[in-house]
Amino acid sequence: MRKKTDQKTIRMRALLVFVITFLIVLGASVLLNQNQERGERLKAIYTAESTVSRVESQLNRYLAKSDLIKKMIESGMDVESNLFDTLSEFMQDERHVIEAHEIAKDGIINLIYPMEGNEASMGLNMFEHPERKQEARLAKESGDYTIAGPFELVQGGTGVLLFDPIYRADAQGEKQFWGFSILVLNWERFLEEMELDKLEDAGYHYEIWKKNASGGEKNIIAQCKDDEKIRRNTLSVACEVPNDVWYFDIVPVNGWVSLEQAVSGIVVAFILALLLMLGYWQFEEQRRKDLLHAEKLEKMAEEARSANEAKTRFLFNMSHDIRTPMNAIIGFSNFLKQHVDDREKTLEYIDKIQTSSSFLLSLINDVLEMARIESGKAMLKMESGCLSDLVNSLNAVFEPSIRTKNLKYSCNLNVTHEYLICDKTKLREIILNILGNAIKYTPDGGQVTVDITEENLAREGYARYRFVVKDTGIGMSEEYLPHIFEEFTRERTSTESKVFGAGLGLPIVKALIDLMGGTVEIESKVGKGSTFIVTLSFQLADQEQIRLLDQRKSEKTDLQASDWGEEKLREYPKIPEKAKKSEKTVENSESSQEACFQGKRVLLAEDNDLNAEIAETILEERGFVVERAADGELCVEELQKKPERYYDMILMDIQMPNMDGYTAAEVIRKLKDPRRLTPIVAMTANAFEEDRRKAFEAGMNAHIAKPINVNAMFETIREILSESADSADRGEGEKQDTESKSDQ
Repeated sequence: MRKKTDQKTIRMRALLVFVITFLIVLGASVLLNQNQERGERLKAIYTAESTVSRVESQLNRYLAKSDLIKKMIESGMDVESNLFDTLSEFMQDERHVIEAHEIAKDGIINLIYPMEGNEASMGLNMFEHPERKQEARLAKESGDYTIAGPFELVQGGTGVLLFDPIYRADAQGEKQFWGFSILVLNWERFLEEMELDKLEDAGYHYEIWKKNASGGEKNIIAQCKDDEKIRRNTLSVACEVPNDVWYFDIVPVNGWVSLEQAVSGIVVAFILALLLMLGYWQFEEQRRKDLLHAEKLEKMAEEARSANEAKTRFLFNMSHDIRTPMNAIIGFSNFLKQHVDDREKTLEYIDKIQTSSSFLLSLINDVLEMARIESGKAMLKMESGCLSDLVNSLNAVFEPSIRTKNLKYSCNLNVTHEYLICDKTKLREIILNILGNAIKYTPDGGQVTVDITEENLAREGYARYRFVVKDTGIGMSEEYLPHIFEEFTRERTSTESKVFGAGLGLPIVKALIDLMGGTVEIESKVGKGSTFIVTLSFQLADQEQIRLLDQRKSEKTDLQASDWGEEKLREYPKIPEKAKKSEKTVENSESSQEACFQGKRVLLAEDNDLNAEIAETILEERGFVVERAADGELCVEELQKKPERYYDMILMDIQMPNMDGYTAAEVIRKLKDPRRLTPIVAMTANAFEEDRRKAFEAGMNAHIAKPINVNAMFETIREILSESADSADRGEGEKQDTESKSDQ
């Protein structure tokens, strides 16, 4: 097993070496590619900015041609139409990039050259035209030229307008806006003149655009022929032009890093990582073989040492608490032999033996419970429950102790949602342990208070509950509080406090609270008392679960059978409402119960002779007829030998030779005749909740834990016999109805 584990570890580490090496080499390749991409992006930025700079420079050159007319107007001259036409004609070049030259006094076009083909522009108000007004206002307000377009011109065609604002000095010498000198450029010819298509020859896809001043929409100024590729992984460079920002989207034709280069980096990383992984695996495998024998010897020695230490520690911690009740049991057993004729002393000794036995059983149960929790075998059994029932069961359980010690006790429930989904057994165990300690360590006449409140949770369908147990008992010192949840620890020994216990109750409480995902806080002062605050979050029960729970509670006829764990609560002395009746009523009730047991046949499956003798004696004293089978296999055979409905019940032990109780129950439930319906009750030392669940899964009707609580056992038997009788009556009635219909 160790060999397989080591080999798996080596494989995982070798894989880790492969992954790390692959990532490192790949990372180095990525860094190289990123450096290359960074260089390519810097080149692209330079290309974009230089291209826009060239465009801007060329526009300034065209504006310079119209500068003479602008200067003449600014000096106060009135430029006539003939003079304007003559000067504008000199501005034309061979490519005829300048489509027209316009003068717009106060923003309204009043001079155009050439007039032919541009008549539609005459009288156009630049401050009112929707596609030109924003740029016209920008030029007027800034005093710098503004580019408008490209867009469809009024006179036809696509072009760009260069608004060059003109200012004149008034009588006070202050400059006042006069109008615009407007150049209308043929944008396609202008782009041909700028030779932007050479960018594609240089290996770039590009697109130049700006945001429309009126609506913020994208207005394309220039783009490459293959405009689809410009959409992928482009670099966008913002270039400022007078009164505007142009965006130059550019990307290399083959991308910032070529596909071949990226793939080659991955291949190199894979090969290097594979070689290094194989070398590491061979080295570790050889090393594992050399150390395997030494590791096995070391492990065996460590296991033996740990087991010895654990055994010594356990025996040291348990020695005193086990010997104390055992000493009482042995001692009073000897006294019982010596005074067997003295009835008063005999009864006294028996009571003390039973008290010590109960403490010893509680100690064993706590040790087993703690071991089960630490081993990780404890599981939560989620089911619906009502907090009011929990409060009622707590009051009933501790009422005798409270009366005996004359304590002032109150249990307050202040919640919005009483019905919740939880592990009722474990929640009850938490509160019972804490409250039991509070009552044990509070002197006569003291006070114990339980407050259960609800806090809202952001998570829908859930709530947080606070269980606060406060007492005025002997309290604990601040030095001891950090150790309160350690196993087998007590601030005062049983001799000092006169209260017996193994120091496992609170460790179990803490383990169960952790299992439920809750918290516990403790406040305590010596001589003042202690306060335990348990906080747990639970899912709330829905309406259907509440209905079923109320229905189940309404069917309960015995207050002792609380919905919060019948068997556990029966272990505590309590005074339910029924016990407040007169003793005569109780005696009549017991007599009535014994009467219903008279002549009932019980098949007892028990391999241990002493346990069988105890069970037979108890049952026969109540009127039962008992027959015994020594194991599960004999139990099944004995059941099949007898007539149908011969046995009224089977009491089944679990751990037996040949066939265990679970298997025997499953075999019985698979029989083809009415014998399969015989009630089966598990009566076993397997006392955990998981054992109880297994019993029900095997088809048993109930579960009774050993050592046997006689009252609890007979109450369970009575309920099952009553249910069995009802079922038999219903079955007989249905059979008669069927026969009657057949006769008709």
